[in-house]
Amino acid sequence: MKKSISITFLVLLSCISQAAYILIPMDLEQKNHLKSYGIAYWCLQKDVEVHWLLNYRGGSFMTKYAKQIETECTIRGVSYEVIADAKSTAILTEISNPEVNMEDVKLEKAPKVAVYSPKTKQPWDDAVTLVLTYAEIPYEVIYDDDIIHDKLLLYDWLHLHHEDFTGQYGRFWFGYRNAPWYKEQERTLEASAKALGFNKVSEMKLAVAKKIRDFTSGGGFLFAMCSAPDSYDIALAAEGLDVCESMFDGDGTTPNYNQKLDYSKTFAFKDFSLITNPNEYAKSNIDTYGTREKKYGITQQSNDLFTLFDFSAKWDVVPTMLCQNHEQIIKGFWGQTVAFDKSFIKPNVLIMGENKAANEARYIHGEYGKGTFTFYGGHDPEDYKHRVEDPPTDLSLHPNSPGYRLILNNILFPAAKKKKQKT
Repeated sequence: MKKSISITFLVLLSCISQAAYILIPMDLEQKNHLKSYGIAYWCLQKDVEVHWLLNYRGGSFMTKYAKQIETECTIRGVSYEVIADAKSTAILTEISNPEVNMEDVKLEKAPKVAVYSPKTKQPWDDAVTLVLTYAEIPYEVIYDDDIIHDKLLLYDWLHLHHEDFTGQYGRFWFGYRNAPWYKEQERTLEASAKALGFNKVSEMKLAVAKKIRDFTSGGGFLFAMCSAPDSYDIALAAEGLDVCESMFDGDGTTPNYNQKLDYSKTFAFKDFSLITNPNEYAKSNIDTYGTREKKYGITQQSNDLFTLFDFSAKWDVVPTMLCQNHEQIIKGFWGQTVAFDKSFIKPNVLIMGENKAANEARYIHGEYGKGTFTFYGGHDPEDYKHRVEDPPTDLSLHPNSPGYRLILNNILFPAAKKKKQKT
């Protein structure tokens, strides 16, 4: 009996001595996909290099074994495998095979993350701050005054969410103009604009948009969801024009404003027309909010889906990173901007997720100067029609959300070691 126990102990000790790596699988074997990203980020904070194994078991992570990492996985409820050095070598050899659509990307430095958001409580929740908090990835909140005073220079990655860069207060005037939160939003934004030396909120928001443009052009990583992507491009295209009706800024719009838009200034969209009716949420025909139900019959979640594209991991590394997932077909979800009409997307912008039947792009990516931007339509991947003042989504109920995974792919993307482009 004692001899048997000794042999078992020696076998276990031998296995542990060969346990050189920790593999965090990201396929259906993973209990908590969202917190797995937090583990990868935590490793980078500790100056531990992480291998992001693109298309290997759903985009798994692998790092050299350390007891602290194993303990952290256990505490956070993340599935992991302790593997021998020979196994890690075999995985990397398999991935390096030119015949397989996989790639090993080394993550080296934890990006410093900023979220553009008012400092006061809003009557809606931000999917990005929800998932960053759940995944235990640190971030800092900055707003208009911080950006005007050039604090963006302190960050690598910036998120924009439920924001209106056109100065129309999110176009909530029709339904909520008498709500206390709406009146407070007007008051604080007008006071902020005045304090920063602007005559109107729209002028302040344009100045902020241009600072964000410069941040991106200089090498920053920009990620935007919901109403931010199209309102951002609208603000840039409408520079020098007044596209706000009188209830927003006290005077009328510039005559024939649609004929005067400058699409050369935008990041992603072209040839669009503005909608300035204060009774409508949509600010332009980029957004499919008002047409998807009538034109394509998208009335419920069962037929509201979008598909991720399958890119070449060895040749198209960036979009492959951004599309890592354990599902290729993702549940759709509404937002103030729900999706982007493909007719108005610039030809140099990459569509990564689409509802082809509805001519909608849901997830797009492009380069601007030395930096990049990613735009993601919709408000909350696990709340199909999130309403103003609805309670926040409890992500502990959705630890394997493929829609939320797309957000977290963008968080780790800036940590990737730069690779020479293949020609």
